[in-house]
Amino acid sequence: MTSQKKPLPKIDYGLILTLMLLTIVSLITIYSAQKTGQYGNRNFVIDQIMWYVISTVAVIVIVQLDSDQMKKIAWYTYGICLLSLIGLYFSPESDFTPIRNGAKSWYVIPKAGAIQPSEFMKVFTIIVLAKITASHNLKFINKTIKTDFWLLIKLGILTAIPAAVILKQPDLGTALVFGCILLAIILVSGISWKILFPLFSSMAVIVGGVLYIAIFQHELLKGILADHQYKRIYSWLDPYSYRSDESFQLVKSLLAVGSGQTTGKGYKHGEVYMPEAHSDFIFSTIGEEFGFIGGSIVISLFFMLIYQITKTGIETKNPFYSYICAGVVAMLAFHVFENIGMTIGLVPITGIPLPFISYGGSALLGNMMAVGIILSIRYHYKKYMFSDD
Repeated sequence: MTSQKKPLPKIDYGLILTLMLLTIVSLITIYSAQKTGQYGNRNFVIDQIMWYVISTVAVIVIVQLDSDQMKKIAWYTYGICLLSLIGLYFSPESDFTPIRNGAKSWYVIPKAGAIQPSEFMKVFTIIVLAKITASHNLKFINKTIKTDFWLLIKLGILTAIPAAVILKQPDLGTALVFGCILLAIILVSGISWKILFPLFSSMAVIVGGVLYIAIFQHELLKGILADHQYKRIYSWLDPYSYRSDESFQLVKSLLAVGSGQTTGKGYKHGEVYMPEAHSDFIFSTIGEEFGFIGGSIVISLFFMLIYQITKTGIETKNPFYSYICAGVVAMLAFHVFENIGMTIGLVPITGIPLPFISYGGSALLGNMMAVGIILSIRYHYKKYMFSDD
């Protein structure tokens, strides 16, 4: 009996294929979404292709980085992006830092377009949280409640700082993504359940209380939430009573998705006028033109993407890589759930795009950077399968 080492391919072709399929879905759907001409002569497909090219170059660069190099630049990228977020907060409204849809979240660069730092901050926060967790667990091999609690404090502070700045823009949806990332890394960090059980129990009580208030006593939220956030709550609960105002988009989205039925109306045969159909509400276009079957295929592609990232995180023997995979999975899964959920009325509208499909340069580049890190993990770690002859 002999053992033969068989190195697995360094390139994750399955992940690349899934991204290619999502790219195709993105381009054909964006092209159809602008058919009514409500966006003038601008061709968002050309812009999306440009951002995909830029993102691909970024992925190629990121794949060259191994774990040591990522750890070296982690604090620098986190700090620079955090400073850009703080700069937005203190900058007055101008053509360079405009207010769009009630939020000041973008830097507008002439001829380059709008850059949203929060999209990159999510990726850099994942890397820093993974670095802190890996370093902490390496330092405290014999863990105690005290050391686990200290790790929890560090992770919470590093996540809360950018989330708080983003919440002040205000951008509640993106801030919630940071909470989801933190939760995922905490779950795989090895922190004792003696700490996590009471923590999660308290969170469940708080979330349950907030949901109860939002559904049955939402008037109490007037003094807590911003006016536009409060309006999204009650328009979500009773959209048809506010169809001409706050819930106009939601009602149109429900009509579009519902009218698609099983097989859809056909490509470019959508009839429902939908604002932001090329970006946040792109799944409404998919549902109307390709129906339940088309929507299910898109959701299946996301399941495949998340499965492949999860598998990479499980297979790698590098804890730093595993924590990164957990954070990326949480980020993408939350985006998919929130975006699709808001188009069908399952959750309130938060303005979160559908990863890799919605139009948006910063969001696409940020998500592609995250996937580039996953491809780098596969490229740099060594795994062997042993077989008996």
